[in-house]
Formats: sequence, structure tokens, C-alpha cells
Amino acid sequence: MVYLPPALVNMLREHIETYGVERDLFWAAGRKLMTGSTADFRWRQARQRAGVECKIHDLRYFYASGLIAAGCDVVTVQRALGHSSATVTLNYYAHLWPSAEDKTREAAATLMQVAS
Repeated sequence: MVYLPPALVNMLREHIETYGVERDLFWAAGRKLMTGSTADFRWRQARQRAGVECKIHDLRYFYASGLIAAGCDVVTVQRALGHSSATVTLNYYAHLWPSAEDKTREAAATLMQVAS
């Protein structure tokens, strides 16, 4: 499940009202949820038609990095991405979380602002 902000839901609604939606956007043959390979195949088709170069994984990375930049913890990001464990999430995205040194610098800067 992906949690969407209301503004994005409105944008998607407007897009669908203007351009329509492919009937089988999320479903594969037999009304089964599509697999990752089917989703990737459809994304490649769509991006070729639109002249877009980013891969579907690029969108996933963008989403994860945005959650991390906004201060989401590892378990929140894990659940948002559907990873089986926080370890999986950390294996891919640990470098995006601020380090203890980053937090210390920010705290010191805040102290300096308050004290001056």
C-alpha cells in the first residue's frame, strides 16, 4: 500500500479525467494482481511512449529518499516500500539517513542560534 497525499490524489484524478486510464493498469490476465515483471514491462512501454528515461526503480528510490529526507524512520520506510524487514531497507537506503555527526552539527547550530 502506498499512502498518497490528498494533493497527489487530486492530480491523479484530474489526469484520469483528462486522459483516461488504461483498463488493466494494475491487473494482469485473469484479474490477478500484476507481478513486478509485468509492472516493469508496462512501465517500459509507457515511458517509451512518453519519451521518459527514468526506470521504475528510479521512482521507488525517489519515493524512499523523499520519505527519509522528511524524517521518516526506517520502519515507516520499510512498510511504505513493502520490504520484509527493516534490514532490507537499511541495506539499500542506510546512506540516506543523517549520521550522528550530521545531527550533532544541526543541534550545535540550533544552540548557537538560540544563544545569540
